[in-house]
Amino acid sequence: MPPKGAPRPVPAARNSLSTVKVTALAGGIGGARFLRGVKAALPEADVTVIGNTGDDIVLHRLNISPDLDTVMYTLGGGISAERGWGREDETFTVAAELKEYGVGPDWFGLGDRDLATHLVRTQMLAAGYPLSEVTAALCQRWRPGVRLLPMSDDRVETHVVITDEQGRRAIHFQEWWLRLRAGVPAEAIVSVGAADAKPAPGVVDAIAEADVVLLPPSNPVVSVGSILAVPGIRDAVRDTKAPVVGVSPIIGGSPVRGMADACLQAIGVETSAEAVGRHYGSRASAGEAKGLLDGWLVDTVDAGVTVPGARVVARPLLMTDLDATVAIVRAALELSGV
Repeated sequence: MPPKGAPRPVPAARNSLSTVKVTALAGGIGGARFLRGVKAALPEADVTVIGNTGDDIVLHRLNISPDLDTVMYTLGGGISAERGWGREDETFTVAAELKEYGVGPDWFGLGDRDLATHLVRTQMLAAGYPLSEVTAALCQRWRPGVRLLPMSDDRVETHVVITDEQGRRAIHFQEWWLRLRAGVPAEAIVSVGAADAKPAPGVVDAIAEADVVLLPPSNPVVSVGSILAVPGIRDAVRDTKAPVVGVSPIIGGSPVRGMADACLQAIGVETSAEAVGRHYGSRASAGEAKGLLDGWLVDTVDAGVTVPGARVVARPLLMTDLDATVAIVRAALELSGV
């Protein structure tokens, strides 16, 4: 028996890579690009993606799920490669007309092609379909090659508490992220509705039945963190028999993309690969301290990072192109022992 606190031994490979079951907890752009590498590295694998819906927002009476759509468009071949979000060959005529009318908000990039997705989602939700069934219907159009599940069919919204010229108040995460560019410090980040939410159908089973669970380099606070805030999901990750491997979204003390540092500051976590790994914690820990990770993949500039109880491996982590991303995925799978 390994000594207390030692890294969990990775199991021997149980399946060929063509039949391996992969479950990933993913946010938007970073998660979607990582998942494109998963599909390229394991083209025949059974991949389930549990998508963050804490970023969801209602604008102009339309139900918008940015992270689900980014994963769907990216894996379905419709994403704007330049922006990393929204549709390729997009136009913004409707947004421009709304601005002429003085109808906001003008800080959310609502594209004309993208509007069709939001209209279909809104109509189906209004007709009584749960978000998981709506997402499956939308994926029939895009065929992303994965089973895409929202973290919950219940409404969960990420809000940010700030103090500005209007006083102390809570605003939607999207306003803080897009309009304010996280320039006003977050005093707290709250998953409104998460405590009463339930995992969407299939979410817990996908974690329990996986051969490997991956935490892509998504925002650990408002993407992966939002998913884990839904009761039952964190426990499912802790209890799964599959190895759990995370990929650091922080390289050399800076976020790979976006403003994850502002989110980490709000919860008192240093912006470093080691601090984020320790924030997730190791499954080798005992009792209430039990974390999520068996393995933690960091960039080569962060070699020497330690996460007690987890195996840490350093490899180049910049997803500069598909080949580089596939190499990252393969390093994560090697670390998992699958």
